[in-house]
Amino acid sequence: MMVRLAKSKVAFEQACRVLVGGVNSPVRAFGAVGGTPPVIAFGEGAKITDIDGNTYIDYVCGYGPLILGHAQEQVVTAITKAATRGSGFGAPTEDQTQLAEVLLTAYPQAQRVRLMNSGTEACMTAIRLARAATGRNKIIKCAGAYHGHADSMLVQAGSGALTLGVPSSPGVPAATAATTIVVPFNDIDAVRKALEADKDVAAMIVEPVCGNIGTVPPQKGYLQALARACHAHGALLIFDEVMTGFRLAFGGAQEVYDVLADLTALAKIIGGGLPLAAVVGPAATMDLLAPAGPVYQAGTHSGNPLAVAAGLATLAPLRTSAAYGRLEGLGADLAAGLRQAAAKAGLVAADRVCIQRAGSMLTVFFTAGPVTNYQAARTCDTRAYAAFFHAMLEAGVNLPPSQFESWFISLAHSDGDIRHTLDAAADAFSSAAARLT
Repeated sequence: MMVRLAKSKVAFEQACRVLVGGVNSPVRAFGAVGGTPPVIAFGEGAKITDIDGNTYIDYVCGYGPLILGHAQEQVVTAITKAATRGSGFGAPTEDQTQLAEVLLTAYPQAQRVRLMNSGTEACMTAIRLARAATGRNKIIKCAGAYHGHADSMLVQAGSGALTLGVPSSPGVPAATAATTIVVPFNDIDAVRKALEADKDVAAMIVEPVCGNIGTVPPQKGYLQALARACHAHGALLIFDEVMTGFRLAFGGAQEVYDVLADLTALAKIIGGGLPLAAVVGPAATMDLLAPAGPVYQAGTHSGNPLAVAAGLATLAPLRTSAAYGRLEGLGADLAAGLRQAAAKAGLVAADRVCIQRAGSMLTVFFTAGPVTNYQAARTCDTRAYAAFFHAMLEAGVNLPPSQFESWFISLAHSDGDIRHTLDAAADAFSSAAARLT
């Protein structure tokens, strides 16, 4: 496949004249890999097509929400039907209640739900609740973890902030940043020391599987140890399951790793590709939110009927183990094939590539590995990843335009899509090997 982007280049130049950096989320601008981003016209199943007519097998999947694939028939039908009834009411609907009930079946330790619009909102609200419930002020987070762009979370943040080399953002007051304590992921001793040293910690917020420095699973026993440490010191444990919720299992990472969080932030998949998020937790904590309690949170579009309809349609087919069995099989086949392709290019023996996976999340790290935290991720050769990325794009495979983002597999991906991807990777790893420093 020969990718030509003449129309995309013109369209992106026009976008740069009216949109900041030409995009509405930083990583999309290709700053980490160079070149011009394809401007997308439409998606169908596991593929997207740009305005130049190039079609790609897509492993971005909207950065995670599209677990059923693009323009999935039941989701499109649900959104269309909802739109004919009205696009927003600012009032209760039965569908909002139905979606909340589905979320509570997935997280049975939770008793209440609050719907909102983005992962940033969900994490911000969970943190505010934790502070209100404990009467404390400080939050522990992991270096490189991205929990949205609320001020207190933009301290050594990953994802776009890591890609752009801005671990902390200008515009965040020093006093706000001082309420955040940063520890390495997978380091329980660091968490214990932080809790022992500061009695003003309200909660620790953590991605149970890191996705914003690439896919980094927890080491055995780490999540359980976090829960014990937090509770021993009177702090809450917040799981940011914006990525992992309904992706690793119907009950998210908490089901897979057999551990319960006090509060859980959800987004991405629960909206089926539309803006929707939620916080779930026990009644005693959640009922601190207005109007039941004094903690304020509100949103004009919270529980938007189109997003709720998309979420219900997306979650329905995921309530069977067959769906996650299929995703696990696709993920295992892709990871194994990528390791073989990297080995043939001499990258494995040279300790220059590490492939990590959790279910249908995956990352090819251009470093020795294993990647267990932010510091390990920072050793990646980003020039090699850029070469790999562009070789894959040229072969019709769309990957995240950053070394520090997870790939996502959908139920729309076929065995043939995996084979094509692996054929492309054989040449792409050779291109990357030529760029290694």
